[in-house]
Amino acid sequence: MEMPVPNPTILSRKAKLIEKLESVLPKDAVIHDPSETRAYECDGLTAYKCPPLAVVLPASTKEVSDALRICHEMGVPVVPRGAGTSLAGGALPTEDSVILGVAKLTDVLETDYDNRFIRVQTGRTNLSVTGAVEEDGFFYAPDPSSQLACAIAGNIAMNSGGAHCLKYGVTTNNLLGVTMVLMDGTVTEIGGAFLDAEGLDILGLICGSEGQLGVVTEATLRILHKPEGARPVLMGFDSSEVAGQCVSDIIKAGVLPVAIEFMDRPCIRATENFCGAGYPDCEALLIVEVEGSDAEIDEQLETIIEIAESHNPVALRQSSSDDESKRIWLGRKSAFGAMGKINDYMCLDGTIPVSQLPYVLKRTGELSKEYGLDVANVFHAGDGNMHPLILFNANEPGELETCEALGAEILKLCVEVGGCLTGEHGVGIEKRDLMLHQYDPADLEIQMAVKDVFDPGWLLNPAKVFPLQSSDARRIAAE
Repeated sequence: MEMPVPNPTILSRKAKLIEKLESVLPKDAVIHDPSETRAYECDGLTAYKCPPLAVVLPASTKEVSDALRICHEMGVPVVPRGAGTSLAGGALPTEDSVILGVAKLTDVLETDYDNRFIRVQTGRTNLSVTGAVEEDGFFYAPDPSSQLACAIAGNIAMNSGGAHCLKYGVTTNNLLGVTMVLMDGTVTEIGGAFLDAEGLDILGLICGSEGQLGVVTEATLRILHKPEGARPVLMGFDSSEVAGQCVSDIIKAGVLPVAIEFMDRPCIRATENFCGAGYPDCEALLIVEVEGSDAEIDEQLETIIEIAESHNPVALRQSSSDDESKRIWLGRKSAFGAMGKINDYMCLDGTIPVSQLPYVLKRTGELSKEYGLDVANVFHAGDGNMHPLILFNANEPGELETCEALGAEILKLCVEVGGCLTGEHGVGIEKRDLMLHQYDPADLEIQMAVKDVFDPGWLLNPAKVFPLQSSDARRIAAE
């Protein structure tokens, strides 16, 4: 993927930039030695790397504001970074940019159980938000697979979901308010500790904006009471298409599980070798979990199991204990690590209507054969959030390009059946050149006009989301 040519003027002013940043930030918060900035040259999309001009790690909203103000005055682009787990290149720097990381912003600022919210700094990890309230019987619902490491800042930027988003929604459904710093250093409050703010839904605009509009330093999040209980059932099928049809039938029946997760044979095999979860020998499996009282769980599972049996499962196992539930989930939660142990892979996240699952899985298999690269499937089946893992050898010349071409065809397929390019990973650099496949030029012009309002100099997170030619032209025009 082509990266913008660095601005020689900016590079020549590096020393002055560092001097100004160190005048408002602690010296250990400004990293500019190339041997140290190398750790920030990529995110979870490791196929692409680019050293930044410098890295700043502020410890407060004021320090974020001060750093942005200086970069704005000097015309230096800024790439916001959470924990660097983005799988779409959302935190990939350009050579003339400063990485602004929120890793030091980890405090819990306020907890209100009566009104069911928690206010945190956005460098805090997803899982640690639940960790702050679970002893009091509460939890934070969005649970992306990287929740042990990913930051709330990145979750907001990409509108992350997770296994349990079928029932509880994704980040935007659990975000109440933010403190955000604009590129010129202005600090603004959007939303708050209440259900809906009056006026325009600016908060809905911020969530999923991929760092294009501002840097979110604090977030007010909805927390929920833990359910009385939960129970998963494991189902194995002879084909991915049959498993996909089972998912569609469960949704059509009006049952609302908390999660429906899908894994195919390549992924099952890898996870069994990795963690020995005890999964059946089958072409595809589903993990369906429901919540509630024992009576509610029994009633829901009775309907779900009846639907599953109509598809002639080769295995059907309902959990009977907490230990068994953990084992059922063990393989699914280990899937990405297990696949990474055996192969380089690119993880996609196109989203489709659930009714199209059988066709899309079948067509993905056909595309895999056409391009000569294996594809393993593990994803949030309940809301149609696909996660095909395209396996390739990064050391084999040409395979990365073939992988990208296959990925583009799969994502186009998702759009063609009524879905979209991304469910939770974001556009980043991975999908920016596919945006015209989902949106026409007029649609993109409206989106770019919104960025004009928040970031008129086009300095925030350059070379992301929009086709490169369009974003470069916008930035040049703003200089």
